[in-house]
Amino acid sequence: MTAGLENTDTANLVWDALSIEAAASTWVDEIYFSIDVFAGEDDARETVGMGDVGFWPPGQALGLFFGPTPASRGDEIRPASPVNVNGRLEGDPRVLKAVQSGSPVTVRKS
Repeated sequence: MTAGLENTDTANLVWDALSIEAAASTWVDEIYFSIDVFAGEDDARETVGMGDVGFWPPGQALGLFFGPTPASRGDEIRPASPVNVNGRLEGDPRVLKAVQSGSPVTVRKS
């Protein structure tokens, strides 16, 4: 998939850390993986939108959101705790439902 990043302090740190290779972890309709970025909350959000890309400060992880999680109330998309939204996935993010925990993930600049 392709994603566009916003112009935020955290997004710039993520950009500078690319290329990233990791193993995916899944949490229902969220994929997340550890990255070598250290950042605190930066306009962090408790709920996110379909296709949002967010940095989770407590876990130093990048999250890709494509549906409700166990923390969600109703149809909202709620991470385990607030995330810094850094960008959005292009296309239909629901194709990520096919990704299994442990699958390799590569994130690179294009």
